[in-house]
Amino acid sequence: MNSILKNYKAILIGLIITMILRFWLEWIGFIRIDPEQVFANLMFFVVWWLIVSFVVYKVPLLKRKTTLKFGGLFLFLIAIIFIDATLGVPDSPITIPLVVALWLCLAYLIFNKFFEKYAKYILAIYVLAVGYFLYVRLFSPDLETYLQEEKGTALGLLIVPVPFFLILWGYEQWKWLKTLKAEKTEAELALLKSQINPHFFFNTLNNLHALTVKNSKKAPEVILKLSDMMRYTIYEGKKDLVALTEEAEYLNNYIELHKLRHHKEVAINFEEEIKGTPKISPLLFIILLENAFKHGVESLIKNAFINMKLFADDERIDFSIENNFDPEDVEDGDGIGLENLKRRLELIYPDQYKFEISENGNIFKAQLSLKIK
Repeated sequence: MNSILKNYKAILIGLIITMILRFWLEWIGFIRIDPEQVFANLMFFVVWWLIVSFVVYKVPLLKRKTTLKFGGLFLFLIAIIFIDATLGVPDSPITIPLVVALWLCLAYLIFNKFFEKYAKYILAIYVLAVGYFLYVRLFSPDLETYLQEEKGTALGLLIVPVPFFLILWGYEQWKWLKTLKAEKTEAELALLKSQINPHFFFNTLNNLHALTVKNSKKAPEVILKLSDMMRYTIYEGKKDLVALTEEAEYLNNYIELHKLRHHKEVAINFEEEIKGTPKISPLLFIILLENAFKHGVESLIKNAFINMKLFADDERIDFSIENNFDPEDVEDGDGIGLENLKRRLELIYPDQYKFEISENGNIFKAQLSLKIK
């Protein structure tokens, strides 16, 4: 909100300053405005209004050196006005090139990176434009002929490049914002992935320690499955897409490790039917499976169950999971895990997913459908 107000203030102050400069420069005779040239006058005014507004917006952030540079340009402007007033010649062949030089210095100071990137083209265009202006201005048959016939064409060449460079600058800013947004999205996704509950691994390591102390034959199996899961989380989890078969294997390993952890009997059913070679963003389904164990299996003393179904082809993925739970042991809200999942779906599959959760008695069900083509 503060940023928006600052933008509006800068635009308003820029408008006031530009209007004051316009009337002052006309009053002292530095500029002459032809009332018939409405479009050219309006374009000139808008261009300088944008420049002044940009300077006003940036002034609080300017460093001392930059402030001195703006001060130097202002003194340069005063010198140009003095030279023009001293010569007293309309469209002086000395004053106009100095004004162009002032404009280029100001553009370099405000649009530094953009100017450096396109410096050769900008300078080439203005050297040609100034050269043509000087040719017309100096070699016209007489001053009156120039003022009546050639003035608009010659000076117009100095103005015409401005809108094109402003459009090009706007395009560069749009590309920069698009890149920045993409980088922000990637950073947010990385953060969301890192928030996937690590407690499972710690609990499994604790159980593994107990198994090794007892010299259990299950210990090597737990080590292998835990190793596969950690490899998948660390390496595959960083990728944008993984094979759905790998994601399903990850879920199966998670289930097997939980079976080894829990001494009570849990009915877990996982139906899979994967056709083709569909791919998916990694670590989406694990959040729902974790919730099923955390809020279902771990809260029930007996008769706990989890039913999962995964059907997919190269165009669509449908995943559903349901589990029973203890209604007296229910937390308010969807929880961090489900909020995490919803946000990731919004970022990765905008307008391509359908996610529904429902409760019927002591049965919780989640359904997720993705369009992957």
